Amino acid sequence: MNYDALVPVMRKLAIEAGAKIMEIYDADDFDVKVKSDDSPVTEADEKADALISAGLKAAFPDIMLVTEEQSDSHKAKGDTFLIVDPLDGTKEFINRRGDFTVNIALVEAGIPTRGVVYAPARNRMFFTRADGQSVEETGAFDPETLGETKDINVSNPDNDALMVVASKSHRDQATDDYIGKYGVKDMTSAGSSLKFCLIATGEADLYPRLGRTMEWDTAAGHAVLNGAGGQVVRFDDLTPLVYGKDDFANPFFIAYAPGVDLKPTA
Repeated sequence: MNYDALVPVMRKLAIEAGAKIMEIYDADDFDVKVKSDDSPVTEADEKADALISAGLKAAFPDIMLVTEEQSDSHKAKGDTFLIVDPLDGTKEFINRRGDFTVNIALVEAGIPTRGVVYAPARNRMFFTRADGQSVEETGAFDPETLGETKDINVSNPDNDALMVVASKSHRDQATDDYIGKYGVKDMTSAGSSLKFCLIATGEADLYPRLGRTMEWDTAAGHAVLNGAGGQVVRFDDLTPLVYGKDDFANPFFIAYAPGVDLKPTA
């Protein structure tokens, strides 16, 4: 895969999709529909998906594309594929809480190797460079011109004083019980794939997810975390979380900075 060609396209499409999303987000009102799985979908999801899908297919016609909003793509099978969630955190979008992201990633042999996470309402952009190192971009987010970037890296965690991030919309007792086994310095809540990025920047150490997610929800954030030195493992057996599963559904998982004790006894 030509990462030098891929990364600028993913970044450009994420920024352009983010602009479409913000046009709708800033409007007085927007329609919300319900999909067959009872999850919400908006005009912003659909417009962002159309833009990203068209751009990826034009630039990389030979690479399989899987996207949340196109159910036919969920039947695709292959070792290498692009995977998209055009608006991750639709509930955050609907409730105007800001923690929603555009997610685009490349998966190779079960591993998300390159990805971009753009949070347009938060003015935060994270992506993996062609060489695999993750960065955060600041500036105007011009689709055609790269702004200032800085390398990001996970923290050196203190297991007696961990920074933990958890879901805003999907917090439950099982998650709280697991977090309660740790020595926690501070807790924060965040929506969408931003949770992975907070670990990637060292703003958090641990993100446990004991609930349903799909591969398009996590792949881009997982790639960013990988490129910052972090890891994501299954909750049940602590083996690496892999992609390209038959139904694209994830098991429960833990995202973390290496050094976190994944078998707390407290």
